[in-house]
Amino acid sequence: MRINYLIATLLLYSVSAAAQTTSSQVTTNSSQPAGTIKGRVVNEAGRPLPNAIIAAVKFNAMRADTTTVTDRDGNFELTGLEPASYRLFARLVAYTPLLSDFGSATENQYRTGESVTLVLTKGGVITGTVRNETGEPVEGVRVRASIIGDRRRLQFPYGLLATEQVTDDRGVYRIYGLPTGTYVVRAGGPGEAQPEPNPYETDVPTYAPSSNRDTADEISVRAGEETSNVDIRYRGGRGHLVSGSASGAKGVETMGFGIFLAPAKDSAALWTVMPRQTTDGKHFALEGVDDGDYDIVAVSARATGEWMFSPSKRITVKGADVTGIELIADPLSSVSGRVVLDETKVPECNDTPRPLFTETTVSALKKEKEVSAYRLPVMLPLSSTTNVDAQGSVALKNLLPARYYFATQFAGKYWYLQSISLPSPSGTNKPIDAARTWTTLNPGNQLSGLTITLAHGAASFRGQVAQGSGETLPKNLFVYFIPAEKEKADDVLRFHAAAVSADGRVALNHLAPGRYRVLVQEATDDAPSKLRVPDETQTRAKLRRDAEAAKTEIELKPCQNVVDYRLKM
Repeated sequence: MRINYLIATLLLYSVSAAAQTTSSQVTTNSSQPAGTIKGRVVNEAGRPLPNAIIAAVKFNAMRADTTTVTDRDGNFELTGLEPASYRLFARLVAYTPLLSDFGSATENQYRTGESVTLVLTKGGVITGTVRNETGEPVEGVRVRASIIGDRRRLQFPYGLLATEQVTDDRGVYRIYGLPTGTYVVRAGGPGEAQPEPNPYETDVPTYAPSSNRDTADEISVRAGEETSNVDIRYRGGRGHLVSGSASGAKGVETMGFGIFLAPAKDSAALWTVMPRQTTDGKHFALEGVDDGDYDIVAVSARATGEWMFSPSKRITVKGADVTGIELIADPLSSVSGRVVLDETKVPECNDTPRPLFTETTVSALKKEKEVSAYRLPVMLPLSSTTNVDAQGSVALKNLLPARYYFATQFAGKYWYLQSISLPSPSGTNKPIDAARTWTTLNPGNQLSGLTITLAHGAASFRGQVAQGSGETLPKNLFVYFIPAEKEKADDVLRFHAAAVSADGRVALNHLAPGRYRVLVQEATDDAPSKLRVPDETQTRAKLRRDAEAAKTEIELKPCQNVVDYRLKM
């Protein structure tokens, strides 16, 4: 079985089979009982979308906890959920969710008791014909559209949906449900999410209009619009063979290997395959490979749920087969630890609830733009976010070798993130401040002792940015809270940012008590996302200088709720 089909099935089964396994129906009761997430699915214009399939999935799970279908008004209700943080997946034929930054760990999280709105947009369409060199239709050949040249991607499993179709008896194909972007379209070669054999899967892929990848047309697609006449003159041809062996690190048991081959020039894996392997599960042969430069990776799963990767190997195919490739897959890294609550008595905060560990998530965020020897196949569902268990234990698995910092999301309104630490490798009693420094993970590292401390006494802030008559606020306006106390100037966790809505409203939660300088500023770059990155000291220093010049200061008391605060640009 193709490994990418297997991993897609694990989650897509939970979503796509929801119509047959739905156990809950939408009710009109306005109360929100525990163990329930209610919501609505709409299009970008706010119109309801009936018959959309909804699935709730924990961050460290591959199957949905529960599923349901929206009613005629787009409403849904997911019941029987444990108190936890969930990802929600909405699926409707020909629709697509909005794109997000590929690799981002700041995924949306939803908790029981919440009411949410999910937005799907009508996808774009690419259609055309596939004909051979004599003009005859090519029937039953797979045609695939792949998005290129954009950091944004659809989150797993959406990237595997509706991007591959088979031509009919006229040689016509129609690929729908595509997000806005630039695509290349190819016919033939291996499929990515289909287990069934295809008579053209060992052919060299032919890209529209009748070329290889280097000279392929780049096709612009807009959501809700159709791009027609993307015709392909099919060249066929068997191409070359790429073969070799794959194995795991010494002493590590594996469950067979998937071999992923991707053109070296593309930022995402446009062409990936699970080759036919010999009975020993180690040797592989990829057929129909065209001339060009490629990255090749071996991937395997372990019985315990961890993945193994080989470092990417660059190969060049030029007029001949490439044989004798050796790929050795290393176990990926892991980080374990716990979330603890500093429950120092704060008189102002009596009778405020404790956060639930199970509603807390922890993320490992990788250093951006760092060149990695490990090229991640785009369809693999490696998540760097995990749910915390009921005892507060954290287990981040399947982390690629890289440098990381850590983030957490939690539900307790009157709690704030006090510290993130790791044990000192030198054995001293002074822990490492993991919020200020990168944590380096090498292949197979199993790092333990991560401690995330939440403290009692957080304040909240609700404000309004003043607008003059007829004025329109900038679209990218943010409010920053910068620590004003000298001893907290370098405390990364005291820096906060929140986007200002179109009507000028802004809200921040989980603010540690203390003095802050408040800055209202248009973000001309990605400064808001860099606030807590360990080595972005210059970003924080600039914001501190700007905040000092603005001369707006506020002091927050423990468990204080600031409302209707007036802010100026």
